[in-house]
Amino acid sequence: MLFNSIEFIIFLPIVISLFFLIPHRFRWILLLAASYYFYMCWKVEYIFLIVFSTLIDYFCGIFMEKFHEKRFKLPILLVSLISNLGLLFFFKYYNFASENLNLLFDKIGIQQDIPLMNFLLPVGISFYTFQTLSYSIDVYFGRQKAEKHLGYFALYVSFFPQLVAGPIERFSRLTPQLKEKHLFSYDNLVNGLRLIIFGFFIKMVIADNLSGIVDEIYAAPEKFSSLEILKGLLFYSFQIYSDFSGYSLIAIGSARIMGIRLMDNFNTPYLAKNISEFWQRWHISLSTWFRDYLYFPLGGNRVAKTRWVFNILVVFVVSGVWHGANWTFLIWGALFGVIYLIESALNKLLKIEREYTPYSFGHISLAVKTFIIVTFIWVFFRSQSFAEAINIFKLLYNNIGFAGAKLIIPGYLWVFFLTFIASDFLLYNKRFDVWLGNVPAIGRWTVYGFLIFSIIVYAGIENFPFIYFQF
Repeated sequence: MLFNSIEFIIFLPIVISLFFLIPHRFRWILLLAASYYFYMCWKVEYIFLIVFSTLIDYFCGIFMEKFHEKRFKLPILLVSLISNLGLLFFFKYYNFASENLNLLFDKIGIQQDIPLMNFLLPVGISFYTFQTLSYSIDVYFGRQKAEKHLGYFALYVSFFPQLVAGPIERFSRLTPQLKEKHLFSYDNLVNGLRLIIFGFFIKMVIADNLSGIVDEIYAAPEKFSSLEILKGLLFYSFQIYSDFSGYSLIAIGSARIMGIRLMDNFNTPYLAKNISEFWQRWHISLSTWFRDYLYFPLGGNRVAKTRWVFNILVVFVVSGVWHGANWTFLIWGALFGVIYLIESALNKLLKIEREYTPYSFGHISLAVKTFIIVTFIWVFFRSQSFAEAINIFKLLYNNIGFAGAKLIIPGYLWVFFLTFIASDFLLYNKRFDVWLGNVPAIGRWTVYGFLIFSIIVYAGIENFPFIYFQF
């Protein structure tokens, strides 16, 4: 079930209404049933994967808590890690590994053909896998008590607003809220609806309208001049940002109506002054997951310089691979790691960065620099192969002055595009619902009218799935 679908528009009010009508002690059953139904709308059979991960980590948590010494806990943790990561590898990376091994065998003359599997990637498997793993790791280190109630643990794994594309929540933050008795709140309703409407706007009006233009460029870049290709790269930066942040806002808003507060996943990342800050503002739940469960265990920055460089590169490469089974994702992650290290070295050597007042010339200059870097790195994320990405860069250089095809960009799209960019400046270090709540009534209703009218009239013709559903 897509957020941007009639089915969800019907589904959400029904679930929320029942949530507040039934006694508190039965609400976990309602939410768990709704979450499983929500997921099974894609492919019924894959619900068993979530159930399997849930049962494995539930029992692993209980068994680990029985022991005080880590040497006894470790084998149980390994069961959790191998089970969850094994499923993730099989469905997401098996074909990629098999294809590359077949190519390698062919190169060295070995007659071996590893068969490929023909199955769909389970929606959201990377997200709920990381969510369950964070619980198991926290129980292992004693940071989290094992959950005894299987129902609440299953709900933590599968809570429908953030099930398929995050935010990736921690058990200690989400589960206490699921257990808490929430009364209907007008404030929660209003703020939740504000986030949902704004999320629909930036997904359906910005991202979906940009999608067709970006697809046109990437389908046949040789037909376009350098300027048109550059427009395509620029539009993709905002397509993926508005697509994913739109999903996150709808998820956060849906949970907020029920009184459950999910973590913010985006904070105006294209106004970041460097790559380090960009990753503190982009997909925050994933960035903090890698920080806490990979970077810190590797030693963080409390190690020798060479080891720190290694730690940074590992985190960024693994982050890239997490996004997809393709060399382009690995390269995408590695490039971010290399740029991060270069910026850190230059800043330490030349002291070229310091604290700037928001919106000052210094701040905007650094933000533009970061945005340009990120936009070019996105080429590898969007391309289907390394050769395709390199071809984009070649044509960007070679097609200067080329009188190729022109992108057809409706005038209204420029209006919405520039409005969205302006809103990012306006919402720097603010969240839309909080900002709008401080606007006078006439201003608020003007914004509501603009957003709803835009969604009804100018939403993209095609119902595009959210980009991050593929991860």
